[in-house]
Amino acid sequence: DRLQEAHTVEVKYRSKRKRCEVWGENLKQSDWRRVDNWPVGMKNIGNTCWFSAVIQSLFQLPEFRRLVLGYSLPQNVLESCHGHAEKRNIAFMQELQCLFALMLGTCRKFVDPSAALELLRDAFTSAEEQQQDVSEFTHKLLDWLEDTFQLTVNAKSPGDKSENPMVQLFYGTYLTEGVHEGKAFSKIEPFGQYPLQVNGYRNLSECLEGAMVEGEMEEAATPQSLKYGQEHWFTKLPPVLTFELSRFEFNQSLGQPEKIHTRLEFPQTIYMDRFLHCNKELIQMKREEIKRLKDKIVFLQQQLERYLQYGSGPARCPLPDMLQYVLDFVTTRPAADVPSAQGPHAGLLQPQTHLMDVQLNGLVTRNGNNLPEGQDTEDVRAQPSAAALQPPAPRAVSEEELTLLRPCLQRWRDETEQDVRDLKESIDRIKLSIQQMYCDPLLQQVPYHLHAVLVHQGQANAGHYWAFIYDQPRRSWLKYNDISVTESSWEELERDSFGGLKNASAYCLMYISGTVPRLAAGTGARAADEADGQLQREVEAMPPELWHYVQEDNWRLEQEAEEWEEEQSCKIPQMEPSPASELQELSSESGSDQSSVCTQRARCLSSEHAMIAKEQTAKAIANCASAYEKNGVEAALCEAFHEEYSRLYLLAKETPTPQNDARLQHVLIYFLQNNAPQQVVERTLLEQFADKNLSYDERSISIMKVARAKLREIGPDDVDMEEYRRWHEDYSLFRKVSVYLLTGLELYQNRKYQESLTYLVYAYQSNTKLLLKGARRGVSEPLIALYRRECLLKLNEVAASLFVSHEEACVAQGISIVNESVIPCMHLMNDCEICREDLDAIQVMRNLWCSYLGREDMDEKLQLKLGELLPRLLECSTEVIVLKEPPKIRPNSPYDLCSRFAAVMESIHGASTVAVK
Repeated sequence: DRLQEAHTVEVKYRSKRKRCEVWGENLKQSDWRRVDNWPVGMKNIGNTCWFSAVIQSLFQLPEFRRLVLGYSLPQNVLESCHGHAEKRNIAFMQELQCLFALMLGTCRKFVDPSAALELLRDAFTSAEEQQQDVSEFTHKLLDWLEDTFQLTVNAKSPGDKSENPMVQLFYGTYLTEGVHEGKAFSKIEPFGQYPLQVNGYRNLSECLEGAMVEGEMEEAATPQSLKYGQEHWFTKLPPVLTFELSRFEFNQSLGQPEKIHTRLEFPQTIYMDRFLHCNKELIQMKREEIKRLKDKIVFLQQQLERYLQYGSGPARCPLPDMLQYVLDFVTTRPAADVPSAQGPHAGLLQPQTHLMDVQLNGLVTRNGNNLPEGQDTEDVRAQPSAAALQPPAPRAVSEEELTLLRPCLQRWRDETEQDVRDLKESIDRIKLSIQQMYCDPLLQQVPYHLHAVLVHQGQANAGHYWAFIYDQPRRSWLKYNDISVTESSWEELERDSFGGLKNASAYCLMYISGTVPRLAAGTGARAADEADGQLQREVEAMPPELWHYVQEDNWRLEQEAEEWEEEQSCKIPQMEPSPASELQELSSESGSDQSSVCTQRARCLSSEHAMIAKEQTAKAIANCASAYEKNGVEAALCEAFHEEYSRLYLLAKETPTPQNDARLQHVLIYFLQNNAPQQVVERTLLEQFADKNLSYDERSISIMKVARAKLREIGPDDVDMEEYRRWHEDYSLFRKVSVYLLTGLELYQNRKYQESLTYLVYAYQSNTKLLLKGARRGVSEPLIALYRRECLLKLNEVAASLFVSHEEACVAQGISIVNESVIPCMHLMNDCEICREDLDAIQVMRNLWCSYLGREDMDEKLQLKLGELLPRLLECSTEVIVLKEPPKIRPNSPYDLCSRFAAVMESIHGASTVAVK
């Protein structure tokens, strides 16, 4: 108990951390809060994606989760543990319990596994390596857990591993039978992760079949008729069956390991009956039948080749095609046109440049018995005689002979074509029989369903791991990629796991028995509700110290959230040019309440927008000169107000075009298109006429004074100043996004990709906030995403070309571009709901850098730098990634902004090779 209490106190203080280390600076609550019991992600502490992939796969096994969370040691056993390994294993189990408890009951979107990782890392013999191997880690993890649970078993049955829960869950046995040097042998061995070779196999069943039979069990040419080779048969299968796919091999010529990228398919359900010892006799019969059928296929294939590769030497062709050629030849020529080989037109029968005619010559010589017995056409061609240079032909062919020849050729061709069809159909039928050989219902009694797929992307010495795990209650595949847990599909799993297309492929497959009820949950909406209820029951059933640990962490989360919100409320958006310093002074003045600060902010923003639109307002005042002269100041203001409102209203109703965005012309067009409250619209327009920058002449000054007087008459009940401020802040942000987008596009067209990317990334991030409020609040998201993606691809190519230049300065510049621009942008793209095009672009960039691994023209120093760079490129780490803010840009007048927008859009839609979806 004292040990447990000390551990709890240690965990309590270790878990405290600075918020900026985890959350970053600009995240919303939705970015770090768990939603509706959605599975949580796991923070990458630096090249620890292997840990996340394995732990998530195990945690999603209800029985494994129950065993870990319910683990406890009697006090006397705990006090008797003096060895280093025992203490380490117990400490690791306690850390794993804390981690599982958080994964079960946390309100965070992802958890921090640092403590458990540190204990595990210390035990690896290759701790200096940056990347750990999934199979090595899983072996180590299960060994430690097995030893830890054995402590509880030993208290009841010392030394009896059959009662160990880890052994019962993950370990099975297989029987090896065979003959070696004339002596039969048989032995039963345990297994955990079953290794399978990938090379030379198309699917998982073929891999297993190859692993079950080693060598040919053939009779030797000895009096005793001995057999050589061995067979494996599973005698006991565990509830969780794990296959380790061997995708790495050592390249002797290069002196380094290489990854095998060949395609290997695996099913969602596999039946293990054909590999069980209890079915040995039936399976051996079926294997013999398959062998017989394969031999028959070989024989039929040889028969088919005689038809499809007719002739001798290199000049071969299908016999049916050749017969059709002969038939066409004699059908299109009457008897009088068939020349004699000795006649003046002998050259017409010498089309020796045509492959079919060469075969025709051979056909005529063989079937016409013009060659001596045993002599082939090749022998005749080898003789330097005139006869060998001309195709033998009858000296005269009569109509009667042609009449007799045509039906013979037709019948022969038809019979040949039928023979070819029959042979192909026979081969297909036999292949189908082989495929369905194990579809016997008697061999479908032991189903195993795919639970998790651990994927490795990269090369042998660097890469990134993630996991696809089937969520049974939701009836869907989920992708666990460090902190990110997203809904996936079988199609995406196939693309990323089967291999053969890119440098990502499955490395470990985890199947669960379909006959074990505790591992197979229900499905459907009701099952999902039951799963949520079960989750809550599991949280409540946790040991008290774990339950309090989770509650305390959730309380700390609320404290962090409150601190974050408080900091955000003090931050004021910077507009250029804007009276930002005045706003900060107002917000920091003692005695200023929140409402007065809000009002001042709103007025500052409104004044800024009035200054932007002053030329349009001045024109409206000039148009009311007649009313001013006849009816006075108030009448002039009223006329100018209504005329300007009508003009802006009509502009807001115009259909937008790619080259024209009316919202850039005036703040009120933005408000009207987004259905702003009428009070906000009217007050904003009145602010335009009250702007101090309109003091051009006496008329303008008079109208300005009257407008200001009317503004003072508007009370707090007439206009919600908080809402008024929010609308103006949105428009300021919209203009900023537009300016960043235009600047980024202009720089992209001038091939200044690094500068362009910074503006485009900031435009996209800010635009996302606007679009959450409405489709017309921001600019076109696909447009920004497209050029951000294209710019990132171009910049990555530039960085890669600099890196492989081998010049020290260029290499440093390339690495700098990747670290300062490419990686931050990739992380930002991954943090959002990433689209398929962006995913593909990131994959292309990663593949480019992975292709440099092991290149002979790159020295060891450059390979070392590549090894340091690749993990950051391949992993979606939670480290705070900061992209340099672009240089500030003074906003243009509405006319300048609109003309720039039109010019850039015209260039994009007219001359650019990149199309906007």
